[in-house]
Amino acid sequence: MTFWLRHCRWLVLLMGSGLLAACSSPDNPKQEAGRSLQEIRDAGKLVVLTRNAPTTYYIGRDGEPTGPELEMVNAFADHLGLEVEFLVKDSIQEIISGIEQAEGDLAAAGLTMTPVRQEAFHFGPSYQDVTQQVVCRRDNVQPESVTELVGLEIKVIAASSYAAQLARLRQEHPELSWEETDSLSTEQLLYSVWQRELDCTVADSNIVDINRRYFPELIAPMNLSRAEPLAWMMSSQQDELQSAVSDWFDEYQGSGRLSALQDKYYGFFTEFDYVDIRKLIRRIDQRLPNYNDYFKTAGAKYQLSPLLLAAQAYQESHWRADAVSPTGVRGIMMLTQNTARAMGVSNRLDPRQSIFGGAKYLAQLKRDRFDEAVTEPDLTWLALASYNIGRAHMHDAQVLARRQGLDPHRWRDIKQVLPLLSDKRYYKDLKYGYARGMEPVRYVQRIREYLHVIQNELAQAQ
Repeated sequence: MTFWLRHCRWLVLLMGSGLLAACSSPDNPKQEAGRSLQEIRDAGKLVVLTRNAPTTYYIGRDGEPTGPELEMVNAFADHLGLEVEFLVKDSIQEIISGIEQAEGDLAAAGLTMTPVRQEAFHFGPSYQDVTQQVVCRRDNVQPESVTELVGLEIKVIAASSYAAQLARLRQEHPELSWEETDSLSTEQLLYSVWQRELDCTVADSNIVDINRRYFPELIAPMNLSRAEPLAWMMSSQQDELQSAVSDWFDEYQGSGRLSALQDKYYGFFTEFDYVDIRKLIRRIDQRLPNYNDYFKTAGAKYQLSPLLLAAQAYQESHWRADAVSPTGVRGIMMLTQNTARAMGVSNRLDPRQSIFGGAKYLAQLKRDRFDEAVTEPDLTWLALASYNIGRAHMHDAQVLARRQGLDPHRWRDIKQVLPLLSDKRYYKDLKYGYARGMEPVRYVQRIREYLHVIQNELAQAQ
């Protein structure tokens, strides 16, 4: 199987990811006028240029298009009462050219809003900041300064902000050299570094965060830039469209929807643990096959994702059926005696009983313990947190969220207040008192991270 086929498969599974290389454009490009906002409204359709990548637009596991840029574009189009037509381009250069030639109304492709581009194009408001990072393999080279980049084999995306930044740095370091490509994606270049075919490449920080989970030997020893804003791009003649995007964005961001979107795709990435992820990748081959049928059967019975159950079990026990903690919980799903008894589990060290008992308990938490106003994926994250800390303390967290004007039905808000359960200033006025509230936050984050790694590894194995 070629790398590209494998690459496409794991792209389909990613619900986060890093951001595409943003590109520079020629000075003073000749641009077609494009459609006015009224013409777009009259046609009833917004035409958007994008790229197939995990941070923009891709086909999900259910066969339907998804991605953070797609969700934002759909929200904007709904605001205007328009349908959306996505035109997927093969390169950043094609997207730039497409805007210049009025093939689309705007580009939503993780583009960096640089001063040079702002002279040539209109941009909407920034929705995220990223930092350019030099990426190498940990057992190869680890440059920590521009001087140490000299002499290394470096390849980056052609016409990208990465290439532009390297060009600026070469003014002070004339011996700095690199190769540019318009036929490979940033993810493919990272794979080449991982395969030792290149010394280093350059990628946005979110791309690095995502890909280190799948290629754990990758490291980012140095930043190549300060934080840079990402935004939608459109023709310099699209004044009305730019204003419409800005007006919509103010409401979209103020309502918390932007924060929710970023949490959905990137909220589970915390500090990278090379040893932990490397062990997980090995154990997917060594241990997971012993229990996979149990996860599938239990997931089908209790309407849960089998891979979510597998990720939770790995967080609980690292897929060890005989796991025992100092606090007395045990088994692959680390059940307490009371929970095991309530779920009908007679032997917590029996992996089948433990997995079915844990699945049954998680399903009950989702079904019976939360208000109907809680929707997915928040329902799953809140239920997992309750599995870890107990429903009583989750009740206190929801009370505390209401007191602080936050939404008790949203994980992004609950995870802000959970750590306060260990602060006496807060827990002394709560019904169930002190709790180690940071633990369920980390618990859910790790499960979400493990889930993505498991999905990727299994996809590549097919």
